[in-house]
Amino acid sequence: MPIEINMLSSATNVKGQGVGSMYMEQVGLIKEMPDCFTVFENNVRLSPITHYHTVDFKFFLSRPLLTSKGASVGYVHMLPESVDGSLKLPWLVKKAFYSYMISFYKGMDFLVTVNPYFVDVLSDKYHIPRERITYIPNFVSGKGFHKVSTEKREEFRRKYNIAPDAFVVMSAGQIQVRKGIFDFLKMAEMLPDVTFVWAGGFSFGSITDGYKEMKAVMENPPKNVIFTGIIDREYMNEIFNIADVMLLASFSELFPVTILEGMCVHLPILLRDLPIYKGILADYYLKASDVDGFVSEIQRLRADKDYYAAASAMSKKGNDFYSKDNVVKMWKEFYTRVYDAIPEKKRKALPSSKKLRAEK
Repeated sequence: MPIEINMLSSATNVKGQGVGSMYMEQVGLIKEMPDCFTVFENNVRLSPITHYHTVDFKFFLSRPLLTSKGASVGYVHMLPESVDGSLKLPWLVKKAFYSYMISFYKGMDFLVTVNPYFVDVLSDKYHIPRERITYIPNFVSGKGFHKVSTEKREEFRRKYNIAPDAFVVMSAGQIQVRKGIFDFLKMAEMLPDVTFVWAGGFSFGSITDGYKEMKAVMENPPKNVIFTGIIDREYMNEIFNIADVMLLASFSELFPVTILEGMCVHLPILLRDLPIYKGILADYYLKASDVDGFVSEIQRLRADKDYYAAASAMSKKGNDFYSKDNVVKMWKEFYTRVYDAIPEKKRKALPSSKKLRAEK
């Protein structure tokens, strides 16, 4: 009988944030294994496994009841270190939120993190037992993100008023100081003959840290910069296909889903040189440590066809590594291990188990 999993999340309530994209991809992946798992979403029910994708307070309050006969799984999409520079909150509110976040994670029976780097952080800094933490990478379906024909690419470029022969560097995600928006704009000023596109907006409005300064720049950007605003996920493949390079100048991240989306299209991936990427991206990307380094890489990618081809091949290799089969296997093994860890007495008390015994 398939293992029942109740997925709880509010991630899709706010447009333009990566957690929502990751939620849809992960749930879609598990639903493709109906022989192994039965998936419910945001359902008030006693299930063997209750998977919390977001740290909502209502989920915190419901956990003792909903997981009384099963196990809880918490998805670690953020830590205090990764939230700093994203939201402008009063000091006391920020301190309380960070404390709550860690309490939420500590209350889980199992945790999943999308970056192995944070296994050590959760264990060593926040004193969560390492055996309760599992690393499973993000996944992006090739159905939604893939390379299109030259004709289709030109059609998308016309839609966004981009010249067919333009060299396009794109970023995607919430507009935040932490995401490197000001460095992105400096690059555009230094490379006036390159088109820069940012797909995303202020998902959290005026409480975004640096909101006024960034909004002022967005209202009067350099001529070679296009801000698309928040794009519905179903149209994001267009954005990746109008680009020549996928750039992410973030100062802190866990594992941005945009990187995997860019790899699906085989775009050269250019990232800030951060320690967190080394354990998950190996040699699948190019890196730079400052604006001058980013500009130098963009210029070389534009001028050197062999260098560009090699960078594109690196991206494709990354896409192959994070294949569906590999990630499916990891989730299947994880959920099975969680289920097996539930005491048999608790499992038998579940409504679904009682129903099964009655049917037998």
